[in-house]
Amino acid sequence: MKNLAAGVPHKEYLFSGHTACPGCSAVLTIRHLTKVLGRKTVFVITASCFSIIAGQPPLRTFDLNVFHCPFPSSAAVGGGLKRGLIAAGDSETQVVVLAGDGGTFDIGLQGLSAAAERNEDIIFICYDNEAYMNTGMQRSSASPFGSQSNTTPAPRIKQNPKKDIMAIIAAHAVPYAATATIAYPRDLLAKVEKAKNIKGFRFFHLMCPCPPGWGIDSDESVELSRLAVETGVFPLYETEDGERITITHRPDSLRPVEDYLLRQRRFSTMTAADRQKVRDFVSRKWRKLLAAAEATI
Repeated sequence: MKNLAAGVPHKEYLFSGHTACPGCSAVLTIRHLTKVLGRKTVFVITASCFSIIAGQPPLRTFDLNVFHCPFPSSAAVGGGLKRGLIAAGDSETQVVVLAGDGGTFDIGLQGLSAAAERNEDIIFICYDNEAYMNTGMQRSSASPFGSQSNTTPAPRIKQNPKKDIMAIIAAHAVPYAATATIAYPRDLLAKVEKAKNIKGFRFFHLMCPCPPGWGIDSDESVELSRLAVETGVFPLYETEDGERITITHRPDSLRPVEDYLLRQRRFSTMTAADRQKVRDFVSRKWRKLLAAAEATI
């Protein structure tokens, strides 16, 4: 897109007055990426916060076509819709599946894997707030080690690490997969523009802080997104064909993970030993990502 370097395109595809929580970074992120996707886009939305936010006519949020579907079927519906459009002579409309971490990491994983393996010509977007926030903050397999939830037994912190969804997607050797966050909007928009012009299965893993679920103020979402990147908790990178890895934002040095963890009430019961485990995990993962990127230069 010609004006990406100058700033965010002005055309809006999300109406104001929607039902998202104050400070919802998922809505802010989707608002930005629709500016790149443009008018010829149809969204498939599974059960999630966005199935409420998107609404039903006349109380709708998207100035685009939206197809709501059951929880586990979003990738299958998206692939079928794209094939139907092509059969009807429309090869230009982008089909975009929009799912939370529950509909991606957990309930939707089987359909997601199948669509990726078939290389369906769709864009699958996971907006990851790291729990089932729409139904009361229950843990998902995207919930990180040490986080609290309403379904985590005493001592009320998750004892195992977050599932590595990017590694799972990369194992399918799909044409394109990327991480992104609204804290780095030009990185986000450039990746969406790149994916828009690729055929086959494309995947986005978006870090989307949830103020009520994470225990942060409504004006802290973007800042927490940035801290996730600067501490190495959520690196920004892309993979092509499951092999070529490019780190798209490389901090000179990683900030201490405490800068990220201690800002959130969901981590308030972590011990010093728990935080050390996070530091060790983040350090290992960052070194592994650096080595993988260097190996594909």
